[in-house]
Amino acid sequence: MFESILSSAGDNLTILSSSGCTAASLFLGLMIAACYYFTGRGTKNFCAALVLLPAMVQIVIMLVNGSLGTGMAIVGAFSLIRFRSLPGNSHDISCIFFAMVVGLATGMGYITYAAFVTVIISAAMILLHLVPLPPKVEKRQELKITIYEDLDYTEIFNDLFEEYLVSYELNSVKTVNMGSMYQIDYLIEQKDRTREKEMIDAIRCRNGNLTIVCHRMAAPSEQL
Repeated sequence: MFESILSSAGDNLTILSSSGCTAASLFLGLMIAACYYFTGRGTKNFCAALVLLPAMVQIVIMLVNGSLGTGMAIVGAFSLIRFRSLPGNSHDISCIFFAMVVGLATGMGYITYAAFVTVIISAAMILLHLVPLPPKVEKRQELKITIYEDLDYTEIFNDLFEEYLVSYELNSVKTVNMGSMYQIDYLIEQKDRTREKEMIDAIRCRNGNLTIVCHRMAAPSEQL
């Protein structure tokens, strides 16, 4: 069922076999692009690249007469090219690798197996996209405090932090306002969110009513 259509052609490619593999690559690439567009926020250019990528990988594999090792070496050489594009997220990278796998299968003549893999992986991607994950509550926050340069920031707020916070960690310190002030960044976890205003008012009494910023942690990046 999963035999290669190139095994009957011997070592020489024919127009019929190469055309069939290329047509299968383009069709399966179209399925991958449709799956990516449904599960992500794809652009037209990226979807077009996913359609063409299996066919291009398949052509490379065919040019090396079906030698998988040599074909992978050539495809690996393509990775040395530095494309001037925005970094891709994890979903984009997985779809690119998906398209390359399908291109490798069709390049070796395993069209039925390539179609089988495309259907299974596409179904899994759509299922994972539709199944909701429980929301993750981030308890930590970022606290930015501005103080005058004559204050010792190392221990000035420790007693307040012990009272209001479960944990705190000094993240960074930088000078602001021509070096006349310090901005201190902490990673904190509060004991009780309802006492946040009380904590900020207590800090204001220590830093001379300068700027205080308390906000949630930034969302983690999905870029690879």
